[in-house]
Amino acid sequence: MKKKTLVAMLFACVFTVSQAQTPATESATNPSDPDNLAKDYFSQIMGVAASATSNTKLYQFIYEWIGTPYRLGGKTKKGVDCSKFAYELYDKVFNTTLGHNSRNIYTQVDPIKKDQLRPGDLVFFKIRSRNITHVGVYIGDDKFAHASSSRGVMISDLNEAYWKRYYYNGGRMLTAATQSEEENGSEPPIN
Repeated sequence: MKKKTLVAMLFACVFTVSQAQTPATESATNPSDPDNLAKDYFSQIMGVAASATSNTKLYQFIYEWIGTPYRLGGKTKKGVDCSKFAYELYDKVFNTTLGHNSRNIYTQVDPIKKDQLRPGDLVFFKIRSRNITHVGVYIGDDKFAHASSSRGVMISDLNEAYWKRYYYNGGRMLTAATQSEEENGSEPPIN
């Protein structure tokens, strides 16, 4: 964890220094601007295309939590379960409050098909149950971040046989969808 903190601090320092030295107009077109560097960095470590990493805050949050051990009912970096991880992410990244378990969270979303998932959407699973038992946050390129009961906070692929078998549905919170659309410069879909 100390290594991650050091990397995050280094990233923040580079970002601050480069912002101070780069005029605002040059930053938008310069491929080495800090936002592009952050997108490239998170793209590489999370296995997601750089074009999918438009919400740097989302990827930084996930990066800071990767490796956090699983703990049922936990909601800190000492231990967290899947719904509390999604809860904390939505609270810090989207300023949105989610329910306290995966079934409750599912009642708060608009269901969406797998091929319509965008970074920040939620993915739900029914693992050996008729009810929803697991939730993760989609990050692009069929990858999602979640708190696994066996390996803690990690990134998995929806195309892995295990996740494919238990995948139930995707869901989009209205607040997250609107924020994501604003960051991408497009209008949110009208339902």
